Amino acid sequence: MSFHPHYLSGNEIRALFLDFYAQRGHQILPSASLVPEDPTVLLTIAGMLPFKPIFLGQRTPEFKRATTSQKCIRTNDIENVGRTKRHHTFFEMLGNFSFGDYFKEQAIAWGWEISTTVFKLPPERLVVSVYEEDDEAYAIWRDKIGVSEKRIKRMGADDNFWASGPTGPCGPCSEIYYDFHPERGNDNIDLEDDTRFIEFYNLVFMQYNRDAEGNLTPLANKNIDTGMGLERMAQILQSVPNNYETDLIFPIIKKAAEIAGIDYHKSDEKNQVSLKIIGDHTRAVVHMIADEIRASNVGRGYVLRRLIRRLVRHGRLIGIYRKDVTCNVFTPQVAEVAISLAEDAYPNLRQRENSIKAELQREESRFLQTLERGEKLLEEIIAQVKQQGKTQINGEDAFTLFDTYGFPLELTQEIAEENNFTVDVAGFDAEMEKQRQRARKAHETIDLTVQGSLDKLAEHIHATEFLGYAQPTATAKVEAILVNGIAEEEAEAGTDVQIVLDKTPFYAESGGQIGDKGYLSGEGVVVTINDVKKESDFHVHFGRIERGTLRVGDTVSAQIDRACRRRAQANHTATHLLQAALKKIVDDSISQAGSLVDFDRLRFDFNCPRALTAEEIQQIEEQVNTWIAEAHSAKVAILPIAEAKAKGAIAMFGEKYGDEVRVIDFPGVSMELCGGTHVSNTAEIGVFKIISEAGVASGVRRIEAVSGPAILDYLNVRDTVVKDLSDRFKVKPEELPDRITVLQNELKNTQKELENLKSQLAIVKSDQLLQTVETVGDYQILVAQLEDVDAESLKTAAERLQQKLGAGAAVVLGSVPEVGKVSLVAAFSPEVNQKGLQAGKFIGAIAKICGGGGGGRPNLAQAGGRDASKLPEALEKAKAELNSVLG
Repeated sequence: MSFHPHYLSGNEIRALFLDFYAQRGHQILPSASLVPEDPTVLLTIAGMLPFKPIFLGQRTPEFKRATTSQKCIRTNDIENVGRTKRHHTFFEMLGNFSFGDYFKEQAIAWGWEISTTVFKLPPERLVVSVYEEDDEAYAIWRDKIGVSEKRIKRMGADDNFWASGPTGPCGPCSEIYYDFHPERGNDNIDLEDDTRFIEFYNLVFMQYNRDAEGNLTPLANKNIDTGMGLERMAQILQSVPNNYETDLIFPIIKKAAEIAGIDYHKSDEKNQVSLKIIGDHTRAVVHMIADEIRASNVGRGYVLRRLIRRLVRHGRLIGIYRKDVTCNVFTPQVAEVAISLAEDAYPNLRQRENSIKAELQREESRFLQTLERGEKLLEEIIAQVKQQGKTQINGEDAFTLFDTYGFPLELTQEIAEENNFTVDVAGFDAEMEKQRQRARKAHETIDLTVQGSLDKLAEHIHATEFLGYAQPTATAKVEAILVNGIAEEEAEAGTDVQIVLDKTPFYAESGGQIGDKGYLSGEGVVVTINDVKKESDFHVHFGRIERGTLRVGDTVSAQIDRACRRRAQANHTATHLLQAALKKIVDDSISQAGSLVDFDRLRFDFNCPRALTAEEIQQIEEQVNTWIAEAHSAKVAILPIAEAKAKGAIAMFGEKYGDEVRVIDFPGVSMELCGGTHVSNTAEIGVFKIISEAGVASGVRRIEAVSGPAILDYLNVRDTVVKDLSDRFKVKPEELPDRITVLQNELKNTQKELENLKSQLAIVKSDQLLQTVETVGDYQILVAQLEDVDAESLKTAAERLQQKLGAGAAVVLGSVPEVGKVSLVAAFSPEVNQKGLQAGKFIGAIAKICGGGGGGRPNLAQAGGRDASKLPEALEKAKAELNSVLG
């Protein structure tokens, strides 16, 4: 049964989907950032995630119907990327959502209509699945849509029942599958057969709430959450064998193949897999960097770094860095293709083009150096295996190369094969499985109930009303009390608690500004509040009951610590002025990369490829203080986000914005979107002082500063230190620099004299060792321990002894210069090298016995360790090996 689908590009599919639902009353919303608003999830991993508070009933939706194309990142199946037809780290989920509006019958009807009339898929090529107990959905598909019973499959809860977690919103699913081989008939249809079927549309009917006992009760407002995979629909409509060969990804693959000088379609499976991984990962990293994620060793920054490194590894595997290819870095080139493919739908890609390419180039260059270190380590491993008379690299070493150095198993096997070695793949797989087990414990899930008791209470309490912009105090009702995360009706004096009020003057930590401090007081009860955090739409007050008993329903007076608030306000406004000064004095393209507004200091991270000069730092400080002295008044307004951005308002890093935003404007100086608290006039800041400027990551600088009342604390500390130093050195404060310079010079001279004495002592001690030399044939072996000799003196002694002994000398010395530190040195003559002994590899292997390592040149090498108790054993091992090889 031949059928040629109606070809549509990926961009056309996306546009047609959104337009179809827009015509049916759905508001088209832009894709949310890959950095989710939900703090419990590392990355945006599904189309419904941005609507989580609505599904929980914590936020009232602005629209009853919405439709989106949501960019998503998932890495839990990363090893399948490129190896299956449709596993990805980055993908787009087309979705239509109903918040208590239409439900099952309408969602099914529209899902069928868009599939068969817009995308023109023949009904006889579609199969649907329903939850085995969902008779309602089954009847709709059969009786309303007209699908044959043979092409409606009932499936179990694992496949067709969606749950947010052990408790909370849940409901049955119905999925639409495309059948590539309808000629195989309708008997014994197996939807698990991915050579025949592809699931492209999932309809979730969120209709129940599950309690702690597992009981299901109908939700008052039933919701629809759907997802259609853009890449999967593109595969179907473009008649290609897998998602990677669609126009969404294949141009990236083609570019990578062109750089490597190969042809994708003529390549073997190994190269095709690598090219697919490059296509997938390029899209992922480009969108992550565009959403302000920076490569690092923690959190989502680690996910980005891992993806970039896999991208580079597979570029290497297809030969991109061969000498005849002459390519130093290739990631910016494939990134350009990814940007051009998606910039119409995601304009921020082109806007952030320079940052994306610079970040990729930095990470690629760094990782290529790391790979070189991995190759050197592999050479040492091979040498050790040879020494042991074996021909197999163990799985643990192969996994260390992979996990620590990003060295692919395939490359380890390739190099091993060149040396007539094999690799213990089973051992490698065992180590990989251990890592997977660790990863599963941190599996990415959408857990609508992760806040535990707070989410269970969400159905009964409303979002906290924040009054703190205008009021330092408020009368409020206690809505919830949590003790150790468990909801309680009351709590007594001495108890640490988390409290939710119906309204509050306390600012909750966000946008880099820490939460307010203060207290709550009521009839016979006092609670100190030391922090406030925002969970969904609730302000959670962290504190301790000092007196009395607090009960749910109590009325309390909430009072912030005004002195702390003034300090936070001064520091927060100072960060805005600091950013404006950086843009004016250093570079207008500077953007924020993070911030901290505390009561006693402020920290501002910004993207800049170089350190600031001392002159620039002084100019920035002077400019901020000038603006403070000019007494600029703040103008605060709530504006539609489009209008605010049109006026030039700058978005703060990490902030999430709705359709209306709060704009903090100091006219002519700074205008930013910000939910934080600020001074009403810059003059209230008083004074601003930069404490330090330093690099914190590649391309990211950090300024730490103080302002306002915190300046006095800063000056008092430094005044105390200066007075103490003046008293100790018995000089005036202004004479301290000269006095310290004199002392530094004296110390340097003393250290030089001490080093000379140590070297002379080591020489004297080492000369005594000449009596212990062993002669083995034409060779002289000297292995000994010198007491209390530092590493440099030990090296000098070993070199001198080897030179004194002359041709055929092998000297190995060890010492314990300080507690918990072992030093080792090997000095070999050329004749010893000719016997296959290299000082660097030899001493590195010996140092492992002492829990360390090292290396160096064939004739002279140093190593270190931590376990001094093993030094005698290590030296015995060295002597035995030298006797064995040289004898």
